[in-house]
Amino acid sequence: MPVIEKSIEVNVPAQVAYDQWTQFEDFPLFMEGIIAVNQLDDTHVHWTAEIVGQRKEWDAEITEQIPGKRIAWHSVSGARNAGVVTFHHLDDSSSRIMLQMDYDPEGLLENAADAIGVLTHRVAGDLERFKGFIESRGNATGAWRGQVNQSTYQAPPPGHLNQPR
Repeated sequence: MPVIEKSIEVNVPAQVAYDQWTQFEDFPLFMEGIIAVNQLDDTHVHWTAEIVGQRKEWDAEITEQIPGKRIAWHSVSGARNAGVVTFHHLDDSSSRIMLQMDYDPEGLLENAADAIGVLTHRVAGDLERFKGFIESRGNATGAWRGQVNQSTYQAPPPGHLNQPR
């Protein structure tokens, strides 16, 4: 299963970057191909995207969320993916965002796109657009500071991705 690892430095405090990242429904504003993201409850999110010309939908479960530090997820239906994003304090006005994502390309088109690095480039572009979005605002559009503990996480049924590494 392919893994993407990318990071970016942003000129906002880590807490501001984290707060914006918790606003999942704003993701279409800076993520290429994301049509809509709907927060279903504190730990479930429904995604609609266009990937290599095909409409894809999936539900993701947030398996761990540590305010200001980390968000981990995995898909529970549809397009298979899992990952973790972490937020690192550099100084009072800058931070580093690190993203690791596992995904499972489906079919000939997605596998061909994966072979030439289409999704890797898209993720790098999404981080650049996030940087522009949050730096131009200077603050987040909202914040969710609840916590999801990995200890309360229940493993997905067989056939789904395991938790990210």
